[in-house]
Amino acid sequence: MLDKIKQLEKKIKEEIFSVQQSIDLLAIEKKYLARQKGELAQLIKRIGKLSNEEKPIAGQAFNQLKQKINQWLKQRQQELECQSTKDNSTAIDITLPGKKYLLGYLHPLTRVRQQVSDIFTSMGWQVLEGKEVETDYYNFTALNIPFDHPARDMWDTFYLKKDNLQFDPQLIKETTKNEKLLLRTHTSPMQIRVMKSQTPPLKTVVIGKCFRHEATDAGHEHTFYQIEGLVVDQQISLSNLIHTLQDFLKDFFQQEIKFRLRPEYFPFVEPGLEMDISCFNCHGKGCSVCEQTGWIEALGCGMIHPRVFQEVGYPANKYTGFAFGIGLDRLAMIKYKINDIRWFHRGDLRFNQQF
Repeated sequence: MLDKIKQLEKKIKEEIFSVQQSIDLLAIEKKYLARQKGELAQLIKRIGKLSNEEKPIAGQAFNQLKQKINQWLKQRQQELECQSTKDNSTAIDITLPGKKYLLGYLHPLTRVRQQVSDIFTSMGWQVLEGKEVETDYYNFTALNIPFDHPARDMWDTFYLKKDNLQFDPQLIKETTKNEKLLLRTHTSPMQIRVMKSQTPPLKTVVIGKCFRHEATDAGHEHTFYQIEGLVVDQQISLSNLIHTLQDFLKDFFQQEIKFRLRPEYFPFVEPGLEMDISCFNCHGKGCSVCEQTGWIEALGCGMIHPRVFQEVGYPANKYTGFAFGIGLDRLAMIKYKINDIRWFHRGDLRFNQQF
């Protein structure tokens, strides 16, 4: 009887581990372990007819075989499940719907920047970016803002140590021994760089990032983008400036925009003007965005100061020109009805996905 049990054990083990599908394991389990018609059920009947000396030995071998069969069935089932998982990981079910791949979203400032660039390019203007790290000379002195000028307080900024940082070699070359490097407070330094490197007539727009040491609120940020416009030629007047701004705003917003011009002081223009646009958020009633005035400061502008022309070496009284600086962030706020400028730099993808 023991020999018969051992032969049966070898046979069952080979059958179990040769199975390739789980359903076949169920058939083997039924074949050998079924209570009434299974082969082990028939075997236990024959063990019952053995002598009293043989029964305990055969019974022990029978129980061990039954335990082994259950272990083998469980082991093979796990092996088949692992194999199935591995196969399915590389399989493609062509009946399933395709997966939608998420694409990136252009930041609203990027959208506005591209639109502004396209508008001025279509008008025949040169589009530049300029340096974000500037010298004190280009950021202030050359723009008629000497070291002791009180207007410097309007553009308090972040200064950098030349010894600790690596900059453009040309920029270091332009810097005098005791001169400071700083993050530009406006794009106006490019006025000087353009006029020093090119001769009129000039029509240039500079679009780039600026920095100021400023308290932030719904309408102000320490890091922002600015659009700098520069036109130099003979017989350029203030009416040319106003007409240019009207054309730009109409093209940008695709509608007539309510604005006002008021006198304002800027050291590098004379006369100087400030343009305000009717607040998009409250429609002139007053809110936190417009500081309860009903108007949003959009840009500063004016006719280029004669001292600036003198600084770049243009002949006296030969050329006139105008310049303007527009807050790109403010334009984006108005266009997309964003009520807090700080949203632009929070890095929240849900914000970008709206545009």
